[in-house]
Formats: sequence, C-alpha cells, structure tokens
Amino acid sequence: MVQLVLDPQMLPPYVLADLYRRRWGIEEALHLVKRLLGLSYLWTGSLKGVQLQVWATWLFYGVLVDLSDAVAEELAVPWERISLEMGFRGLYHYGLRPRWPITVAYNKGKATDPVRYFAAAENQRLRVVKVLRKPEEELNLDAHPT
Repeated sequence: MVQLVLDPQMLPPYVLADLYRRRWGIEEALHLVKRLLGLSYLWTGSLKGVQLQVWATWLFYGVLVDLSDAVAEELAVPWERISLEMGFRGLYHYGLRPRWPITVAYNKGKATDPVRYFAAAENQRLRVVKVLRKPEEELNLDAHPT
C-alpha cells in the first residue's frame, strides 16, 4: 500500500528533488524512444504487429542504455554525462549500417568493440559524452537549507 507523506520532516526537500529528477528521467526516456527510435509511428495496425514493434523498440532502448553505461564506465564518468541520442547516432559511424560499407569503422577494420570505439580520444567528435556547460555547484543536502 502506498502511503502519502505530507510531513516535511519525514521527506526533506532534497529527497523530493531527487524523486522529481527520477520522474523526469522516465519522461525523457519516453520522449527519446518516441522521437529517436521511431515509436511514435506504428508500422502496422494489427495487435501482434504493434506489440512486436513496441517490444523491439524498448528492447533496443535497453541495449542502448547498456552500451551507454559501459561507455560511461570505460571513461570513468557518471552515466548522466553520456548522451543516448549521440550514442545512437554514433552507431552509424561504428558500422551498423551495412548499406554503406565504405564509410564505417567496423568494416574498415578500425574498430571491433563499440564501447572502446566511443571511448577513444580520436572519436570524441561524436559527442557521446555531453559537454559541461557550467561548473557544478556543491549540493546542499541539509533537511532545510538556508
């Protein structure tokens, strides 16, 4: 049973901010899956076809998140600094587009591991790691910051 917490002493403001950040992450995932992975358009009208498209799209999203997590671990940066969109777009340069065998690194023999390919210094032009716009400030974790 879910209990509603209204007492600010039990739920400090930084916990609320963290919960909202996590909720916003779900919204961003839905937006990315619809916009980037094409789930906003259905390929078929049959129930089985729609189920297959939704299942396959979310499965690929999971693989993309896992790849991004491995790149973050390889570079020793927080996962939030990795751009899922640029990782997805970078897969083209790695070699997941067989129609263009001349232009991709895998077919040229320049890359065999996508994690190392995205983490390599010479491939930072792919912008898989987000650029920090401003210096990070110290977060005040007091229950009632002044």
